[in-house]
Amino acid sequence: MKIQLAHKFEDIISVENLLEAWREFIRGKRSKKDAQEFSINLIDNIFSLHSDLADFTYKHGGYQAFNISDPKPRNIHKASVRDRLLHHAIYRILYPFFDKTFIPDSYSCRINKGTHKAINRLRSFAYEVSRNNTKTCWILKMDIRKFFANIDHLILQDILKQYIPDKNILWLLDRVTESFSSPYGNNKGLPLGNLTSQLLVNIYMNELDQFVKHKLGIRHYIRYADDFVILHENRQYLINLLPKMSVFLETRLKLLLHPYKVFIKTLASGVDFLGWVHFPRHRILRTVTKRRMFKKINQNPTNETAASYWGLLSHGNTHKLIHKIRKLLY
Repeated sequence: MKIQLAHKFEDIISVENLLEAWREFIRGKRSKKDAQEFSINLIDNIFSLHSDLADFTYKHGGYQAFNISDPKPRNIHKASVRDRLLHHAIYRILYPFFDKTFIPDSYSCRINKGTHKAINRLRSFAYEVSRNNTKTCWILKMDIRKFFANIDHLILQDILKQYIPDKNILWLLDRVTESFSSPYGNNKGLPLGNLTSQLLVNIYMNELDQFVKHKLGIRHYIRYADDFVILHENRQYLINLLPKMSVFLETRLKLLLHPYKVFIKTLASGVDFLGWVHFPRHRILRTVTKRRMFKKINQNPTNETAASYWGLLSHGNTHKLIHKIRKLLY
């Protein structure tokens, strides 16, 4: 039996939790018109939300859709301030519990994790597998096709039931998940843009993580959202793993590997992972990332624009890039 969430529905919907959630939500948003409008009658709005939740009359509103490029095009769905406040209230209670159930090498949308920790872990694993670069290190890299759009609501709800005994919390999570449907089915998809989506996809993909670690017994595995790698000294071992991973994803989670984003390569040939191309003794920025960076700097050649990239560039072998940027500015 899986560990059980001790918190109750009342802990999520309490006025105290909603107020704390508001303090977290409003950071960096005080100039936003919709946030300002909600804050004019903040206490009344919070009590109204609390009342609807306590009476089980709460209904999640619709979404405002817009596109971004980060760098690839993504369709973002933005909920109302009222609903986003609730997302924060849910997240505050559920995240600390579920984070303890995740494997250490899951890095997306987790406190004290992130892309830089993930790529450093990749380097550490590569040293282990290659015996400090004395043996060939093979990497199996996989990506899921239309990840957020294909999260199955019924499977997600079944997973949540295994951890959450409070039926009222499950009711609330159903309201959130069912507020959105992707083009791939009425019971499919989570919106890019919801704070709760970040947590729910990690809960969903934790099923794969546990399968990989405890059923397949794989040590050198790293996952960031739907992007994951396995390192091993034997290429055939990775070839044999691939159908096992694919079958599990299809049968348990109804997800498909992206046919053009699955490969097995040596680290020495360069492996593209999380914006960097990794080699045994160094890593360089992905070409498209470099082009995007220089395009932005050329459009707005200021120290402020360049400063936004210094942190990123510090994580790889970028001395020539830094020199080139400085020549553009000075």
